[in-house]
Amino acid sequence: MKKDTINITIPSKPDYISVVRLTSSAIASNMGLNIEEIEDIKVSIAEACINAIDKSNQINVQFEIEKDKLIMKVDNVYQAKDDDTNQNKELELGILIIKSLMDKVNFSEKGVEMIKYIEDGNK
Repeated sequence: MKKDTINITIPSKPDYISVVRLTSSAIASNMGLNIEEIEDIKVSIAEACINAIDKSNQINVQFEIEKDKLIMKVDNVYQAKDDDTNQNKELELGILIIKSLMDKVNFSEKGVEMIKYIEDGNK
C-alpha cells in the first residue's frame, strides 16, 4: 500500500477543531482501529490544534496513512515554555496528554508529529 496523505487547513478558531476531530475519527476507523484508539487519536489531534490556536491565522493538519501507522502533523505546536502562567500550564497539560496517548511524538521548529502504530490484529 502506498502512503495516502490528507491535508486540512482550518481557521485558527476553536469552532473548527471539531472538523479535524471528525476527520481523524473517519481516517482511524477506515484503518481498522478500535474505539479506544480512535478516541486517543481524536483527543490528541484536538489538543494539538488547541496548542496551535492564535499562533497563525490558520491551522495546518496533515494525515499520512501508511500500512502500519497513522502520522498526524500539526503546524505551530510547541512544547510549553518554563513559566507559571495559566495558559502555559494548560498547554503543558495538553502536551502531556498527547505524549501519553500516542505511540511516538516528535517536535520540530515547524510543529508536532504524532504517530499511532497499527497492530496486525486491527486490520
